[in-house]
Amino acid sequence: MNQKNGKNSLGLDKCFDEIKNPIELFKKWFLEAEASEINDHNAVAIATSDEANQPSVRMVLLKGLSEKGFVFYTNFNSKKGSDLKFNKKASMCFHWKSLRRQVRVIGFVEKVTDKEADEYYNSRPYKNKIGAWASSQSQTLAKREDFIKKINEYEKKYPSDNVPRPPHWSGWRLLPSEIEFWLDGEGRIHERLNYVKENGEWKKGLLYP
Repeated sequence: MNQKNGKNSLGLDKCFDEIKNPIELFKKWFLEAEASEINDHNAVAIATSDEANQPSVRMVLLKGLSEKGFVFYTNFNSKKGSDLKFNKKASMCFHWKSLRRQVRVIGFVEKVTDKEADEYYNSRPYKNKIGAWASSQSQTLAKREDFIKKINEYEKKYPSDNVPRPPHWSGWRLLPSEIEFWLDGEGRIHERLNYVKENGEWKKGLLYP
């Protein structure tokens, strides 16, 4: 391994390391982001597409990570939930301004198991659980008071912390087929390391900025 002048064998900054598995490299960057980002280092943009091929993007929170992929939770009747039921292709983008780094993930989604969804849902604060029942996510809301009324109704129905998980609320796991690591460079001479999965194996290479 060549680490002269802080570079690795591909001529990249040493922060890219010499790692064959991009999930391991992501974990290292993720830990650094946790230490440096002011808020929500696990915030990630998730892009989906509907039946009319109209793309949509929004921020969610990464709530699970394994060799299989990246997990987030949502109302399955929401806009993104409806999109993903129809078209299981999706992409993610993490941007950590404090580190001047970005990670893009491309792949397909699958539903997490009921066990995984239950475990995460039960770990959430009481108000979050009630909100999952009260919110008809992405549907038109006539006035804010209507939502508050529904929240109050569900708080009366479930007065303790033992709130069951709604049947329409669960998680998606993005199974990556491509992961790109990006580092800001002076004069927009950025550094980009791209991993592509081929026949179950990760292959890496450089991309022009």
